[in-house]
Amino acid sequence: MEKFLESIQEAEKIIKNVDHMIYITFPLIKEKKLLLKILLETKIAIANCINSILQYEYIYKRITLYKSAKTNFMTFIQKCSQKYEITKQEIKLILELFDIIEKHKHSPIEFIKNEKIIILSENLNPKIITIEKIKEFLLLSKSILTKTKKRILR
Repeated sequence: MEKFLESIQEAEKIIKNVDHMIYITFPLIKEKKLLLKILLETKIAIANCINSILQYEYIYKRITLYKSAKTNFMTFIQKCSQKYEITKQEIKLILELFDIIEKHKHSPIEFIKNEKIIILSENLNPKIITIEKIKEFLLLSKSILTKTKKRILR
């Protein structure tokens, strides 16, 4: 099977699991690590969709791929996002999610207070993420997946 189809299937599976985690599992157990896992998995699902788009466009020789993930992401924004009807607002949200995950990786302290994740940077600047924001990222991932499938699987 083509790699881009595998990426779509993987994204679909992750999104289904994340949806279950945020709407069913988290309200029952209220565990901080679960919210962080949901964020990370949502990022992975979106990255799979982006990779699928890039691979598909590369196969049909519409773009060039590079060793640098940042360069490939810029290619996605500049040459693919409009074709797949991914809006500037969605790109902004993708960048915000990727930034949150990066802050999480480098954060010395994280905790939950009133169902909000607070990630402190090394100089103790807080980044606050609400459940609503996490649900917004989940909706974003569903939207990107739908747009990817619509264009690739037509």
